Amino acid sequence: MCSPEEEALLQLEEVFSSTLARINSLVLQPLLTAEPSDPQGRECLRLLQQLHRSSQQLWEVTEESLHSLRRRLCHQDSVGLESLLLLCGADRVLRVHVEYIEAYTSCVVVQAFQKAAKKRSEYWRGQRKALRQLLSGVSSEASVGTTLVQALRQPLAHHVQQYVLLLLSLGDTVGERHPTRELVVHAATLFGNLESFMRQALDQATATQALWHALSSRLRDVLCTPARRLLQDSQDIPVTVTPLRAERVLLFDDALVLLQGHSVHTFDLKLVWVDPGQDGCTFDLLTPEEEVSFCSKDPQGRMVWQWKVTQAVCQALRGKKDFPMLGAGLESPEPPTCRCVAYTFRAEGRLCQATYEGEWCRGRPHGKGTLKWPDGRNHVGNFCQGLEHGFGIRLVPQASEDKFDCYKCHWWEGSMCGYGICEYSTDEVYKGYFQAGLRHGFGVLESPPQAPQPCKYTGHWERGQKSGYGIEEDGDRGERYIGMWQADQRHGPGVMVTQAGVCYQGTFQADKMVGPGILLSEDDSLYEGTFTRDLTLVGKGKVTFPNGFTLEGSFGSGPGGGLHTQGLLDTAALPPEPSGTRKRQLGVGAFPAESRWQGVYGPFRDFVRAGCPGDLQEALLGFHVQNSRDLRKSQEYLCCERTQPEDRAGRMEDVLDELLQHREPRALRQCLRKALSNSLHPLGKLLRTLMLTFQATYAGIGANKHLQALAQEEVKQHARELWAAYRGLLQVALQRKGQAPEEDEDTETRDVQVHGLVLPLILPSFYSELFTLYLLLHEREDGLYSQGIAHLSLFPDTKLLEFLDVQKDLSQPPLPWSPCGSSRVPLQTPFLRSVLLRDTAPVAPQGPHADNQSETLPGQGQVLPVSH
Repeated sequence: MCSPEEEALLQLEEVFSSTLARINSLVLQPLLTAEPSDPQGRECLRLLQQLHRSSQQLWEVTEESLHSLRRRLCHQDSVGLESLLLLCGADRVLRVHVEYIEAYTSCVVVQAFQKAAKKRSEYWRGQRKALRQLLSGVSSEASVGTTLVQALRQPLAHHVQQYVLLLLSLGDTVGERHPTRELVVHAATLFGNLESFMRQALDQATATQALWHALSSRLRDVLCTPARRLLQDSQDIPVTVTPLRAERVLLFDDALVLLQGHSVHTFDLKLVWVDPGQDGCTFDLLTPEEEVSFCSKDPQGRMVWQWKVTQAVCQALRGKKDFPMLGAGLESPEPPTCRCVAYTFRAEGRLCQATYEGEWCRGRPHGKGTLKWPDGRNHVGNFCQGLEHGFGIRLVPQASEDKFDCYKCHWWEGSMCGYGICEYSTDEVYKGYFQAGLRHGFGVLESPPQAPQPCKYTGHWERGQKSGYGIEEDGDRGERYIGMWQADQRHGPGVMVTQAGVCYQGTFQADKMVGPGILLSEDDSLYEGTFTRDLTLVGKGKVTFPNGFTLEGSFGSGPGGGLHTQGLLDTAALPPEPSGTRKRQLGVGAFPAESRWQGVYGPFRDFVRAGCPGDLQEALLGFHVQNSRDLRKSQEYLCCERTQPEDRAGRMEDVLDELLQHREPRALRQCLRKALSNSLHPLGKLLRTLMLTFQATYAGIGANKHLQALAQEEVKQHARELWAAYRGLLQVALQRKGQAPEEDEDTETRDVQVHGLVLPLILPSFYSELFTLYLLLHEREDGLYSQGIAHLSLFPDTKLLEFLDVQKDLSQPPLPWSPCGSSRVPLQTPFLRSVLLRDTAPVAPQGPHADNQSETLPGQGQVLPVSH
């Protein structure tokens, strides 16, 4: 059986539906007939159209509610109370009412009704009597605009008030355990809040409209928007602001505005952080470019301002007005410290006019974000307290069209620091370490092969310049320099290797050869003296020919560009030892192996010394990029496929745990083998970087027989450093588990592990270059060996057995086999390893011997003056 409250609701909905239809035909439709030509008029028309649509939706939902009530009254036995739209769809009905109220208050703020009424003043004067029939308590002398405002508000306010009363009465008639009890209580609460929301919304709209009327037209044009509402005015509750000294402070629902004469400072509330002050009358506001302090006359005023600003910030971050309105809750929710907002900087400085979009914390970019400058520079990556910090990608446009530099680097407090890959508009690529925005530490700078002067530098940098030990390959000149650098110039001991097989060792100063040096030609001739950068002999010197002859005197360029010499030719020297001249080694002693690649070892030591933190692993050991060059094709692809920080941290834990679990000799060998073969393992990354330096030194142009000893030293040093790296990781693993660290190894124990364990594991990584150097050094012996094998292949079997001293009667006991002097052990891998890594005593550069006795000059055995 239906209750009296349900019947009253039916009558209420019928009256309200009829009233909405009359308002639509009598008020809203005529208001929409105007065709304004000015921008303000068009804005008012847009708002009235939005109000008309909201009114239509309100009428439609009222009709649906009316239909559900009629159905309930007609079928009381089969249709329950929960079928009423006001109960089962209370949230939907509420949303439609809120949309109407927001559209109505926007029209009130800009006085849209008054402005539209002026367009047809005679028509509206004739409609006053009909309008008053919709209203109660409105003076007959009220203006048309005021009457229109009341006509669109009063019926709705009365309707919502009756909703609340009837729903509360309906709740009293429903038992505590009735299944619809919760629905009725929920609906009554919602419409009670709606009544409060409507009053506050109308009060805010009225106050905002009065503010726009009081401000100058200039300020009104800057600040006025239909959706903006005034929440607090310093003229009502005085407050002073420092250091800006604002004359008036206005708090809106989306912005905080400080007025200083004709100046307007606007702060987006999404980027305002409230910081309680030190005393009872002060609190601070943090913004991206300002930090301002609010001070009131008494604690109550400070409390009101701080509370309202906090509520407004929360509302702005949610993107919608509070429901119920401000003040409905007893406690103000705290806005989140971390937010994601876009902002354009205005103050002078490096961020002037730049737009940042991403994560913020207490007024500073903090977290992941994108920074864009007006000149086209883009930076995507991690930020910390307003500065680029962590991995980031920056694009810097260049003068030429569609050309820009791309920096994929690690950053520290706004500057590149750590490992990075930089691709320049010139197609040069740098991969290495940075410090304070400059190349610093180990790095590789390479130009494309198609460049006019292709060049590649692999080595150390200091404050953006080549300094320390480094390798430069000049593809245009066909030269490779191995040695020391200072301030981008070759400076100190160095070795020059040419594509023609000529080698030079000497001292450089300011990129020029100075003092005496040694030059070895392809035919093993030796020159000791001075010469020019292009290896032209000049000044005093001595030439030792392969056959032992020497020529000592002065050298210079001849008239036709040839070589002019004047000195003494000595042909009395004894025939030289064939292997002595060919196996002369350069660079040994000039570049100590332990000091060559400190820029590679150093970052790893720093990483281990810091305890192997996951967030530093990428910055110190490099990151992996699937396709780095595609990054420069479009600014839309500011991303990089690389190991994520959380994955790195987890993998580091696994690495250390695995080291602890495999400390026995057999297990340790397998563990190290696996680590060195894994490009993501710290030891594997270190080995691959060392392989890169090795190839840059000894492959291609650098494949010269006179560098084998230098290469052997380097491989042994790499083995020692890799063992030290393993020991460092093991100590960190023990420390993390709270176990006692291992004792330091003595030299003998370390050497056993290095040569017996690590060296065999890493040798395959350097095998190709070492084998090439070995073949070049033993080219002559290999040639003779091949000739001997070919000669022996012509022997009959019996003759060959006799030559090899193999017994002829196989029934006799075998004799101990001893190879003939002309035989040679095959180049099997174990033997080759021992040959490649045996300790080789370098031959002193003085007194070489030739190995070709067939080359003679007239007057052999005499000392003759020579002039050519």
